[in-house]
Amino acid sequence: MASMTIRNLDDGLKARLRIRAAEHNRSMEDEARDILRVALSVSTPKSPSLASAIRARLAISEGVELNIPPRDAIRPAPDFL
Repeated sequence: MASMTIRNLDDGLKARLRIRAAEHNRSMEDEARDILRVALSVSTPKSPSLASAIRARLAISEGVELNIPPRDAIRPAPDFL
């Protein structure tokens, strides 16, 4: 088994850990181990990239039809002479 030392732990956080350990009738070390075990046992789903999220959202509506108005002819350039 590996061991670990946690330095620069906030006094308030240590006090809360001590209280939580006492509420569960175990040592602070055992409580910290349980907190780490629970926190790391839950796998967080990888969030999709922005492009994947947009593609998935547009796939629901099966695309978008846009009405593009016809373009007019380009008017002639002004003659400044």
